[in-house]
Amino acid sequence: MRREEGGENHMSNEIENPLLPKSSGRVTGTASAAQTLGNIIVSIVGTGVLGLPFAFRVAGWLAGCLGVMIAGLSTYYCMLLLIQCRDKLVSEDTSSTETKTYGDLGYKCMGKAGRFLTEFLIFTSQCGGSVAYLVFIGQNLFSIFKSYTSLTYRSFIFLVVPVQILLSWINSLSALAPFSIFADICNVLAMTLVVKEDVQKILGGEFSFSDRKAVSSNIRGLPFAGGMAVFCFEGFGMTFALESSMRERGRFSKLLAQAFTGITLVYVTFGFFGFMAYGDDTKDIVTLNLPKDWSSIAVQMGLCVALIFTFPIMVHPVHEIIEGSLKKSSFFQTHPCISYDNNSTTRLGKFMIYISRAILVVALAAIASFIPGFGAFTSLVGSTLCALVSFVLPALYHLILLGSSLNFWQRSLDVCILLCGLLFAVNGTYNSIVGV
Repeated sequence: MRREEGGENHMSNEIENPLLPKSSGRVTGTASAAQTLGNIIVSIVGTGVLGLPFAFRVAGWLAGCLGVMIAGLSTYYCMLLLIQCRDKLVSEDTSSTETKTYGDLGYKCMGKAGRFLTEFLIFTSQCGGSVAYLVFIGQNLFSIFKSYTSLTYRSFIFLVVPVQILLSWINSLSALAPFSIFADICNVLAMTLVVKEDVQKILGGEFSFSDRKAVSSNIRGLPFAGGMAVFCFEGFGMTFALESSMRERGRFSKLLAQAFTGITLVYVTFGFFGFMAYGDDTKDIVTLNLPKDWSSIAVQMGLCVALIFTFPIMVHPVHEIIEGSLKKSSFFQTHPCISYDNNSTTRLGKFMIYISRAILVVALAAIASFIPGFGAFTSLVGSTLCALVSFVLPALYHLILLGSSLNFWQRSLDVCILLCGLLFAVNGTYNSIVGV
């Protein structure tokens, strides 16, 4: 599952949290090429893939295929821009503290405002991904049990809140990491089941290819689907951590290209087959289209259980940022009942931290309960937060740091990505809110 988001978000302790301050000095990575490849896939592939068939329904199968490929290529290129920016800073001053996070890069380019902007966007994108998880869980549980109970979609979201609060109190991400692997296995099973259903419909002659539109006549459908495609490639905040973890860093660009090629191919195939299977009846979460037999219900339940246990990983960076702000506050540092002289927290201080985590989970659940649909929300997050984090900021920082050394075409490409990213964010936001 994604992470999203960003998320980024299903990494073991070997890949450190991209939003938190790190120790100085460049540490040699220990991950092999195979391990790094696995980490890249886990960081990028997530819940959003289950909304791709709906994106193809909105945009058309040809427009959907092109949109996913453009989103994948653009994300890959902008990740390389970040690596170039970091390498430029290291080459200029090898004695300075290494730029290890996206926020560090923002600080080097634009000072405190750059760090705040970068980390704020990643912070909100993590929250958006967390809300998407809860929406997914609520919609799937409601679909499974609606004929057996009078509970509403919102009720199912709040039913899992106590479990999410308890899990959020676990400080060790390594204890939750196995559930991330379980989530991705369930993701693969869900995609396999959808493709199986599609093949059965094709062999049974239950659909006509001519009935599946190649390009939507609804102009607003294209940026809407584009937002969902961008959401599927989140995990941008993990760029530095992924590259730094690799033993042979010089091979990272090639490895990243291989990963993006494979992921993009899977995304295109899954979105295409899902749309072909269900056509205009394709729902915003394609698992809701599956027949109500034991295998489909098992996959849906598996996805929900996996997301319940991986939700704390997605929201963990948000907890860390909030708690970091609390611990730096004068009230927290000076109050004798909360903090010792060495800034270690007392039991009361830890209790306040646990309360802040519980409040955050309840707040995210409250937001999720008002989200009308998974597809519209993921498109909104992809069009705004993910587009700004993945395209606008990398191009801007690349121009700031390397603009004078770039040729005309390189600068033009950066400016094009910057402007297109901004236009995409504005237009995509409008279309997501207005609806398609």
